[in-house]
Amino acid sequence: MSEDKKKYGSDSIKFLKDLEGVRMRPAMYIGDTAERGYHHLLWEIVDNSIDEALAGHCDQVNVTLNSDGSATVVDNGRGIPVEMHEEEGVPAVELVMSKLHAGGKFDNDAYAVSGGLHGVGISVVNALSEETNVNIYKDGIEHHISFSRGVKKTDLKTVGDTTGQGTKVTFMPDTQIFSHSGFDWELICNRLREMSYLMGTTGLKIIIDEESTGRHEEFHHPEGLVAYIKDISAGKEEITDVIHFNKEVQHEKGKYGVEIAMRYTNDWHEGVYSFANNIRTGEGGTHLTGFRTSLTRTLNNFIKTNNLVKKGDPPSGDDYRSGLYAVISIKIPDPQFEGQTKGKLGSREATAIVDGVVTECLGMFLEENPEPGRSVIRKAMLARDARDAARKQRDLVRRKGVLSSGSLPGKLADCQSKDATMTELYIVEGDSAGGSAKTGRDRRYQAILPLKGKILNVEKNNANRILANQELQTMIQAIGAGVGEDFNHEKCRYGKIIIMTDADVDGSHIRTLILTFFFRQMKPMLEAGQVYVACPPLYRINKKGSKAYQYINDDDHLREILKEQSVADATLTFANGARFENDDLEPILNSLQRLSQCTHSMKGGSRGVTAEEYLAHANESGELPMSMIQHVDSGTKVFYYNVTDYHTAQADYQKIWSGSSSEITRDEADYLAFQFNEKQAAQRHLAVLLEKGVSFSTVLDDSNISALFSLEHDGEVVNYHKLQTVVAAFREFGMKGIEVQRYKGLGEMNPDQLWESTMDPKLRFMKRVVIEDALEADKTFTMLMGDETAPRREYISAHAHEVGNLDI
Repeated sequence: MSEDKKKYGSDSIKFLKDLEGVRMRPAMYIGDTAERGYHHLLWEIVDNSIDEALAGHCDQVNVTLNSDGSATVVDNGRGIPVEMHEEEGVPAVELVMSKLHAGGKFDNDAYAVSGGLHGVGISVVNALSEETNVNIYKDGIEHHISFSRGVKKTDLKTVGDTTGQGTKVTFMPDTQIFSHSGFDWELICNRLREMSYLMGTTGLKIIIDEESTGRHEEFHHPEGLVAYIKDISAGKEEITDVIHFNKEVQHEKGKYGVEIAMRYTNDWHEGVYSFANNIRTGEGGTHLTGFRTSLTRTLNNFIKTNNLVKKGDPPSGDDYRSGLYAVISIKIPDPQFEGQTKGKLGSREATAIVDGVVTECLGMFLEENPEPGRSVIRKAMLARDARDAARKQRDLVRRKGVLSSGSLPGKLADCQSKDATMTELYIVEGDSAGGSAKTGRDRRYQAILPLKGKILNVEKNNANRILANQELQTMIQAIGAGVGEDFNHEKCRYGKIIIMTDADVDGSHIRTLILTFFFRQMKPMLEAGQVYVACPPLYRINKKGSKAYQYINDDDHLREILKEQSVADATLTFANGARFENDDLEPILNSLQRLSQCTHSMKGGSRGVTAEEYLAHANESGELPMSMIQHVDSGTKVFYYNVTDYHTAQADYQKIWSGSSSEITRDEADYLAFQFNEKQAAQRHLAVLLEKGVSFSTVLDDSNISALFSLEHDGEVVNYHKLQTVVAAFREFGMKGIEVQRYKGLGEMNPDQLWESTMDPKLRFMKRVVIEDALEADKTFTMLMGDETAPRREYISAHAHEVGNLDI
């Protein structure tokens, strides 16, 4: 292909239609207007930069989550064209940003391979953002154009000279469109990490920063899919090392790239993930079909060649994929996806292309490395034997009626209705709560199944043991749709499965075990959104002497009610002289409560500072520090308010400890570094207090002050030195005249209380369980419920400071 054809200029932009209707029907373009759609805007911009890297013109992408809620994506690619478009008479960048399907991806000469129709995406991002700013660095000149809700705000103009090359897009999602606000750091990091694996062999580096917290991550994986497989199979006992092959195939439609990495583990589950042009195809497609077909045929040929099966049938395709973790990534010109979400690849030629590559490369690998091949066959034979044992067990339990929809377990209190769209099955922890639920339910459409104790951890057991477990048999029999590979979603007897456990540690563990069972054995129910978690109340309150009562589901709601009671006839004075009472006190107390919550992890100075000291270090503009470095011997502390200063300082210190990932232990360190992830939330609540004239600086100005807070209530004045204690004092005031009943378990509720608080569809509160990212969900279940303890211990250590009230 000539360089002229590959040139990314204004003539490569093909205009199709306007943005008309995008703001009126955003879900048609981004899926929804909640959290998923909100982040979809960022994915579209990032994917444009990735396409530049795929085309060989970009090797670094920077993502910044700005403190004002906007996001910025910068790449060092060619830059969006800025010259006038001949047909439309406007700068090409304006056309790209304001017209649907105007992107260069619609001109195959500009991009040999891309992630799909991103010309739709960037204009939709523009339409659904309060403000969008685009800077283009091209041919030594920086250009700028801005938009508001899809409408051009300023014309394309020259800003000045530049030595850089690329595009910078900053956008603020529109609050008029989205019900959700705020970017999720973990979610974005997972996506960018995945992208860096897929793009690893291109040398692409992806960097993300969060201004409000100072968090910083760099993703650069030159090993590509090899590193990816090591990541997703971490914590599992490996049978083979990573098998990797990468091959280009010439086809009449153009050049195709097929890269596959795979590893066999001692697990019983299949973890095969497919991508087309870096887009995850969660529903598979033609490339996955080609991989599976060739895998089965190639391993069958290996068995015949080496005479490895002496008796019995050879393993099936499912047996060959038992314990297999694989990533299939295909680069394909003009990909055809099924559906707007691009969840399934439909390009027919991909089946034969992937089939051919796997047959050739895997066949050659097995020929040159027969011992790993034999290990794979032995694992497949074990899976075959386990499948046969499970079949016999199924036949046994089927004879007992467990897998028959016509037979129901004795513990089940079934409902009268047979309409699955109306019925609900409550899976309840314990016979006591089960008895109350059976009495209190609406028997027309609510069924109750009590479970005794903790069920089997299916993450650590095969199908044979699962089917032999009595409690799991009871669940399978009640739902009536089979289990595992025999699960038939259409036979489910209930439209909703509602998990109802106690609000304590044991209840959480039981709930996790049940969810693990559904994820591994009845996954279609989770994918269909049929599984829910009941949220029974923590409290029941009523005023003394009154029969009226109210159920409270969480501590936040209780705090709100107690706050209204506590501020009556109270006066709060701060050490700097600020004084509040009556109606003026309520918003102050609200901010103090929120500050107390978000600085809870600083209690006792375990994070290097107390909450009061941290708040006192707000600078002149009211900004809280994002990090601190403390000298171990002298105790000297230096606070940092921006990422640059902090990272510069870290590089200057020797023997510094900054967390569990540090090269040295905390005991060996001369310096301790702390990052305050609480900053963003604390900053918001502190701003309210600063605006009202409150200051915590007296903590630093005078160590001999008598008190930080002085609280007067009912004629009595009490001094307090700690944020936590003054908040607790207000809580005690609020409790006066109110009776609060704390529910430790479901069994403490009478049937009528359980009905009106947790089971009545008009009043109850439930959470639907959904799978947003199957790969991350798989890794999470493996980490939480698998055999390896080290990843679980590391996770607990990293997140321990986030725990507030641990109910044991």
